[in-house]
Amino acid sequence: MSGQIATWFPLCVGLTVVGLVFSFLAFRRRGAAAGMRTAAWALLPLAAYLTGALQALWTIGTTIVGFVTSLVFSPLVWAGVAVAGVSVVLFVASGVLRGRALSRDGERRKGGRGGKEAPAGPAEAPAVAGGRPAQTGKPAVEAPAKRKSDDDFSDIEDILRRRGIK
Repeated sequence: MSGQIATWFPLCVGLTVVGLVFSFLAFRRRGAAAGMRTAAWALLPLAAYLTGALQALWTIGTTIVGFVTSLVFSPLVWAGVAVAGVSVVLFVASGVLRGRALSRDGERRKGGRGGKEAPAGPAEAPAVAGGRPAQTGKPAVEAPAKRKSDDDFSDIEDILRRRGIK
């Protein structure tokens, strides 16, 4: 065991002992559930030391702190952050432009090339309150022409038609 790891042992044991004292007090004042929950939390520092997880957590913590301090004090890193920001702005702007182009193309297809509006078909019903199209009694999609291979399903299709399902 290295010297750095061995110095953690008294700290972990101390935290565990203090936590177990608090769990005893919680058990007496608030009941068994609170005491057991506090004891479970109290045993975690010792478990982390014994399993070696404490060293991994320490390494992760020092790496994060090192990254943040190098981020704050390094102009080169700030240049990288600026480039990443420009990249995000370009992604967002291209998405907006693409959305406008797609909606413009959709309006051209709907209205024709001359800029005139296309006549409203049966699929376009006037909107009512709530943003839903008004029901006209006609189905929005017409059924395809019957084929002779569909004769097996003619009874099922008839039932669905009677119930208004196409």
